[in-house]
Amino acid sequence: MNFFGLNKLPNAAILPHTELDECITAQSFYPGPNQLLVLGTLVVYERPVHRVAWLCRSLLYRNSGGLQGSMKVYRAEQIHNVALISHVGAGKTSLVDAALFDSGAVTRQGKVDEGSSISDYDPDELKRRMSLNATVLPVEWKNHKINFIDTPGYADFLGEVKAGLRVADAALVVVTAEKGVEVGTELTWQYADERNLPRIVLVNKLDRENTSFDTALKSLRDQFGIKVVPLQVPIGEQSGFKGVVDLVSQKGYTFEGGNKVQEIDIPAELKESISSYREQLIESAVESDDEMMEKFLEGEELSDAEILSVIKKGTRSGQLIPVLCGSSSKNIGVQTLLDAIIDYLPSTAETLPEDAKAFGDTLSLFVFKTAAAQVGTISYFRVYSGTLKPDMHVYNVHTKADERIGQLISPRGKMQEPATEVPAGDIGAVAKLTNTHSGNTLVGSKDVTAKLDPINFPEPCFTIAVYPKSQADLDKMGNALNRVIEEDRTLRVARDPVTAEVLLSGMGESHLQIVIEGIKRKYGVDLEARDQRISYRETIRKKARANGRHKRQSGGHGQFGDVWLEIEPLPMGSEETFIFEDKIVGGVVPGQYIPGVEKGVRESLKRGFISGNPMLYVKVALVDGKYHPVDSSAQSFEVAASLGMQEAVPLAGPTLLEPVMTVTITVPDSNMGDVMSDINTKRGRVLGMTPLDSGMQQITTNVPQAEMLHYATDLRSITQGRGSFTMEFYQYEEVAPNIQQEIIANHKKAQEAKK
Repeated sequence: MNFFGLNKLPNAAILPHTELDECITAQSFYPGPNQLLVLGTLVVYERPVHRVAWLCRSLLYRNSGGLQGSMKVYRAEQIHNVALISHVGAGKTSLVDAALFDSGAVTRQGKVDEGSSISDYDPDELKRRMSLNATVLPVEWKNHKINFIDTPGYADFLGEVKAGLRVADAALVVVTAEKGVEVGTELTWQYADERNLPRIVLVNKLDRENTSFDTALKSLRDQFGIKVVPLQVPIGEQSGFKGVVDLVSQKGYTFEGGNKVQEIDIPAELKESISSYREQLIESAVESDDEMMEKFLEGEELSDAEILSVIKKGTRSGQLIPVLCGSSSKNIGVQTLLDAIIDYLPSTAETLPEDAKAFGDTLSLFVFKTAAAQVGTISYFRVYSGTLKPDMHVYNVHTKADERIGQLISPRGKMQEPATEVPAGDIGAVAKLTNTHSGNTLVGSKDVTAKLDPINFPEPCFTIAVYPKSQADLDKMGNALNRVIEEDRTLRVARDPVTAEVLLSGMGESHLQIVIEGIKRKYGVDLEARDQRISYRETIRKKARANGRHKRQSGGHGQFGDVWLEIEPLPMGSEETFIFEDKIVGGVVPGQYIPGVEKGVRESLKRGFISGNPMLYVKVALVDGKYHPVDSSAQSFEVAASLGMQEAVPLAGPTLLEPVMTVTITVPDSNMGDVMSDINTKRGRVLGMTPLDSGMQQITTNVPQAEMLHYATDLRSITQGRGSFTMEFYQYEEVAPNIQQEIIANHKKAQEAKK
């Protein structure tokens, strides 16, 4: 085979296709001595024979006189940064695969189900057939560059959605013709609202059975209001779907034979509905322009150019949300969608955020994502002002570090391409920034102190304990966990000071399962996930008095200490959890031994008495004792005090305490009853309810932490993903007797097993 004649170059290698994804995933594109350089334009798929050309030593790169195959540099007026958002399974990734094919970036349309998508190439994405990461995929179309940011639709990966929306200037919302608005649609729409992003909607999968454009459109208008209006209507339904009609130009387009588009006359059976839809579109669009509104109300007919102008103005201001139709898997309507993005959504020149205006012409860029690679960390960024070029030095405003920019990359999923520069408005990537993290602002001068707004990541709501499976895993665990929390800012790692467990927190069970699998694959660290241990505590209910006596004689000096202790409970929740009092009269226990007594008491409280958990809210008084002038010592009295506590605590009604959390739950009105019932089954107490906007309610409740370990999954099931919650520690409270018995019995079994 001859791939552009490249196999004739020295040190060329032809690798099996099975090794291609590994090589590309490693993103080995930063050349060093005797290293291969991967150029995206030199990666050639030949699927029938499953081979790929993997070429170009760094020597060839250096002797080429520059970068070969680098993407064209576009001006800010030509660049559109568009986040793809939807519920999981709506077809975002298939859509961008079709767009890449239509634009000529690839010679064969990628398929998610076949594992050949340009966007989903991570092993976990290939395994699960869904997007897990925000991926930048530029599409060059009619002298414009559309930087699609393909975001995950699954709720556990909303942090990636937030990161993608942070650097986008507009959003493309994808819904299916079968289901219309779903939970993920509502949630990601809300995130787009937070960023005040203009958006358009694509009703996808119109070629499937049991689908209806009208039904999907109705669900959009019912949920998001009458500003949602059709810009296109489909030609044909379900298996007969073959094209679209543009309501502005009143022209029909069919898509048959791959990426071929044919203009046709509007089918007669559609003319009446098109007239109605067009009137609806114009009526909504003119509201964004007073002059056009007046002209419309006076009965004057608007030209296509005027209609286009008011739709563009209304869309960019957020007063209008056009709806288009298509089928990404059949590549129907994708090219007209690309045209609509250029026509109606703003370019980066029109949308400079307020926080970016402070930089003027000084170089400024925002790092919105970092990813691990064989070469180290890859930083993905958007330039807001100035132009970034290789070998420049930039200053990190957050870490106060100087960073040298190496080879610039134009990311396109697994088809990374070199870039000669990244101008204002564009998105790029660079390797080996040593002191830069997600959310950092980089600038061209150390005199600049302004920062770009950070990403407001959602707080983690699910926690597990992780244990290494071997000593080798333990040695590498810390570094691996640090790497993953650098990549994913919705993760948290902490160590419980009481249980000594390493706790990993994230957005849900699936999220953490994928993280643990990724740690094993990327870093060779095998971790076991367990429910975190609850930090129970012990206390007493009443006063008691007991004697502790330690006497040992073994030749020479012996050991002797004798104490009488009185213990009583302190008020629950008091600031002081332990008080020690010296009530010795007449020197029956000399002063130099008193610290030993207190130490013995404290150590016994740490160990606990009935469950192996520390004891709180206890007052201990040393009231009497005896000593021996030769055999007594501080250590002897420490042992005596410990023995005294072991005698006193069983007489004082020991009981078990559990941490109780204050939980704030936000749910739709329709789920209130089910959520309240579930709280009752979790031994919770409802403290109050507060109505919120948009048909939501906020419930405040106290619930034992032991009942909240899997609440993220429970709440998602009850509310179909519409509910959310936060929680914080409230206080320790007594555990129910039946649960206490179970915990104490389990502790005794564990102790016996150790013997």
